[in-house]
Amino acid sequence: MRGRGAAIGRAQAHFDDGSFLADLTRRVAFASTSQEPERAATLRAYLDDEVAPTLTPLGFTCRVLDNPKGPPALVAERMENPAYVTALLYGHGDTVAGQDAQWRDGLQPWQVVVEGERIYGRGTADNKGQHSVNFAALAAVLQERGALGFNCKILIEMGEEVGSAGLRELAERHRGDLLKADVLIGSDGPRIAPGEPTLFLGARGGYPIDLVVDLRAGAHHSGNWGGLIANAGIVLAQALATITDARGTILVPEWRPPLPQSVRQVLAGVEVDGGDGPAVERDWGEPDLSPAERVFAWNSFEVLAFLTGTPERPVNAIPGRARAYCQLRYVVGTDVDDVLPALRRHLDRHGFAKVGVERGRSSFFKASRLDPADPWVQWAKRSLERSAGKLPTILPNLGGSLPNDIFADVLGLKTLWVPHSYAGCCQHAPNEHLLAPILREGLGLMAGLFWDLGDPDTPQPPY
Repeated sequence: MRGRGAAIGRAQAHFDDGSFLADLTRRVAFASTSQEPERAATLRAYLDDEVAPTLTPLGFTCRVLDNPKGPPALVAERMENPAYVTALLYGHGDTVAGQDAQWRDGLQPWQVVVEGERIYGRGTADNKGQHSVNFAALAAVLQERGALGFNCKILIEMGEEVGSAGLRELAERHRGDLLKADVLIGSDGPRIAPGEPTLFLGARGGYPIDLVVDLRAGAHHSGNWGGLIANAGIVLAQALATITDARGTILVPEWRPPLPQSVRQVLAGVEVDGGDGPAVERDWGEPDLSPAERVFAWNSFEVLAFLTGTPERPVNAIPGRARAYCQLRYVVGTDVDDVLPALRRHLDRHGFAKVGVERGRSSFFKASRLDPADPWVQWAKRSLERSAGKLPTILPNLGGSLPNDIFADVLGLKTLWVPHSYAGCCQHAPNEHLLAPILREGLGLMAGLFWDLGDPDTPQPPY
């Protein structure tokens, strides 16, 4: 067997002989959390001592870019022919904090442990395991064909878990040279279900919102003042109750986005399966939408934390202050500049002028997605179907947030994402892991995709 099938076989043999696990074990051992400033040297070491030595033997020229606003990033280039299509591959080598003490017995964040089909370790799912799949798939195509047949650039950032700080500025600076490309191919986030190859085309945005009630300094005895002065916690709870109904349906008119027919078509029949995660609650959220439409094509408002009084030690006192830390996950079609003004108008209409509205301090991501009808989507769909032997699930965007808007808006790229994880992977939590069957299949899917991208006999979209 030669050609495409042989390249897929090479990629999967890399998993079967233990080489992939060895690569992943080495990479997870870097405690590269961007959420702890004292790990800055480790972030740089991951690029210098792991990524560059992996890509250089594959014919890539590697360059580490200093980032005045955040951790560094690496750009690798293999330019074979100026007439070829140029693909930009993306991944991130940073992780959330290890949460060392919270992992169950026998596990620790910076050491890979294999139990059955599960491969445990911080960064296995997010994102070291996923970009390791793509590195190995590129190597398999090079070994089989002797060339990629397309130009390839790889961007590995080290600040995704702190909001991709500085990445937009780096993209603006290098969009005409180092990061100039035709299409983005990335791997992050989960599949729709563990056994279903998935292609998603963008990401929902994430807008942090703080709601604040500040009625008076200090608290006052509830026996002496109960019924005489307003309770900040009750005021804030009542205000929150106007933003959604009892099942979470959004009631702020400006936060209810359009739902294009092309998006509804690709989501028709899609079932959300979180694997080992909680069961989908079908009586929660927008009543006239399917679960897939709610998470991939609609907005959701979440209260992440609510603080009033002294929850660690309640006392008989009426709190004068309350704060809710909230988030709007939003899709393309929502006016991002009107998110806070719309909420202000809504609260005023309901008599809550004393509730302050602030942009939160946590990470902000813009919503973005490629049109599901785009020729690049159909090309990727055919490639994945050919390799998997079944149709992939196409999602208009990830339910979570990624810096996809930087690639779409700043670099002007078509954006294709093929994830190699699943929703029950414990991403951002203790006991993070990947599933071996997804990794092995993912190696074959990506080898086939990269083969097709460089195959002169496989029609490509215009670029």
